[in-house]
Amino acid sequence: MAEDKRRYKATIGNKTYTIVGPGSDEFMATVTAILNEQLTTIHSLAPQLSEAEAAILLAFNTVSDDIKLKEQVKQLQDQKDDHDAAQSPKDSETTDD
Repeated sequence: MAEDKRRYKATIGNKTYTIVGPGSDEFMATVTAILNEQLTTIHSLAPQLSEAEAAILLAFNTVSDDIKLKEQVKQLQDQKDDHDAAQSPKDSETTDD
């Protein structure tokens, strides 16, 4: 699946990075824009942070959000499984009258 990987030049903060991975240019541009927006927010709230400190804080926030989303997905999957189990026909005995 090496053909699925693409190279994308992203300017994050004041540095340009070459990102290699799957995803369209539009997707990579969206990710880059969100990263820059979040870094700007972090710097506006805590201007004393270095670029590295802001990046670590952003990474921490991102992983935290990812964990919360995975927990929500699991809860929804559990609810769906419970609903499906309740809706499935139960093994019933047939009675002859």
